[in-house]
Amino acid sequence: MNCRTTLDSRQGDYLLGSSDAEHQRLIRQAIRLAPVTESFFREAGIGPGQHVLDLGSGVGDVAMLVARLVGPSGEVVAIERDARSISRARGRTAEAGLHNVEFVESDIAHFSRDTRFDAAVGRYILQFLPDPVATLRSLSEKVRPGGIIAFQEGSFAPFVALSAHLPLWSAVVSLHHEVAVRVGVNTEMGPALHKVFQDAGLPEPSMRLVMELGHDPDFTQWLSDVTMSIRPKIESLNLPLDKVGNFDTLHQRLHEEVATSKTVVPWLALVGAWCRTRANSISVLNDSCRLTGDSDLILVTEGLPTIQ
Repeated sequence: MNCRTTLDSRQGDYLLGSSDAEHQRLIRQAIRLAPVTESFFREAGIGPGQHVLDLGSGVGDVAMLVARLVGPSGEVVAIERDARSISRARGRTAEAGLHNVEFVESDIAHFSRDTRFDAAVGRYILQFLPDPVATLRSLSEKVRPGGIIAFQEGSFAPFVALSAHLPLWSAVVSLHHEVAVRVGVNTEMGPALHKVFQDAGLPEPSMRLVMELGHDPDFTQWLSDVTMSIRPKIESLNLPLDKVGNFDTLHQRLHEEVATSKTVVPWLALVGAWCRTRANSISVLNDSCRLTGDSDLILVTEGLPTIQ
């Protein structure tokens, strides 16, 4: 979860903060999510040579993943509001030897380029925004006709349901859900993407839900790590902690509960939705016709977006 981007100039408090510890947690989380996100982006059509806009880039994990997909002939422009996150992201991309990523400290409503992008992407972004429909509508104007809009957002419902068999794990998951609801996070943004895309004037998206299950210490640590990140918010809301116990021993107790049960526990469900922006006949021909060395016109019809 790495969004600090809003549609207007207001800068709300990001639920998980921007500490060094939270940055490290985001990086660990991104490593686990990378295969799922890469597969989703490939399915949506992200590929070599494209120019892609990444919304709410945080410390740069999605931007770096996309940069590898589009290759040196492509480009990623990543928008982020938090200066500390941008600094960390720039350092990481330089260290990784990726020279096709540009990080911009900006809000989507105030960001502009002379040319449109081939795609716009984001992960765990829209669920934090007060008006995701307006954000997608604004974003789609920055993508060429027939371009790609692809987002992955969370869903707490299966996360809560599949955690019910373990009392401590379930109590911590429920605490996360309560905090998210209290601060205005849309905890079912993932499934809501079907309607949000259409309300933003986009076609019905293709969608899929992926949910990882696990039991190893690295997997169970994710839940305690997030709990530490939201601890200040938990305390400010004065939420009851009798079922959770001491924060200092939480990771050990969570892992022992999972290990003793000989079962698996879930990760927050990740729902992906993607579509192509509406295209007119001229834009389709411009994007799908190529001239050969002999000046023959080749019309590529495979995979063309529907003309509406």
